[in-house]
Amino acid sequence: MNVLAIDTSTYVMGVAVLRDGQVAGEMVTHVKKNHSIRLMPAIRMVMEEADMKPEELDRIAVAEGPGSYTGVRIGVTTGKTMAWALGIPVVGVSSLEALAANGRYFDGLISPFIDARRGQVFTGLYRSRGGEVERVDEDRLILHEEWVTYVREKEEPVLFLSPDLLKHKELVGADAAINPADHLGRPSAIAFAGMKKEPGEAVHLFAPNYLRMAEAESKWLEAQKERE
Repeated sequence: MNVLAIDTSTYVMGVAVLRDGQVAGEMVTHVKKNHSIRLMPAIRMVMEEADMKPEELDRIAVAEGPGSYTGVRIGVTTGKTMAWALGIPVVGVSSLEALAANGRYFDGLISPFIDARRGQVFTGLYRSRGGEVERVDEDRLILHEEWVTYVREKEEPVLFLSPDLLKHKELVGADAAINPADHLGRPSAIAFAGMKKEPGEAVHLFAPNYLRMAEAESKWLEAQKERE
């Protein structure tokens, strides 16, 4: 199967291409720059380097969130637009599931997380079985201190993974992965996960999983309540 994978859910921007189920090309950047400007040139470059034409793609896999509201929207919109134009399916992969794949050889619980500000994180709980990760607890938005307490009460080894580790290093302590590269999502993980998922019925029905409303929407609803 030939798959294009896109991830703009955090400041890490990634694009990968699978040809016949194998990684043919991958590009990842770890800098806080404008994804909306850089994504399409990155897709074009990876496709060209992999000698892959758009019409050869069987599906597009995209990080559906959670993460940066704007970042998730950019990746999902790009993936949906390309899938609709090419007449192929688009499948969503949890940003946290893809990050958890970096701990697929860890013997214990895997807790990927993304900073959500105000002491909160987007997180979930995963476990590795035979080199594949499976979800143990649903992805959620939660106070990180509350989540860390909950996970450690399970009295199992736990591995914390996050591109925002430095903001939460004191809280997770020695349970964080040692290798800095393990804290950064890989688009190839999204491609492999997306290859195994069943696509939805229609491209236009695919929606991101923000796990919370955009701040502007939340403020608007608060303003409406005050008026009432």
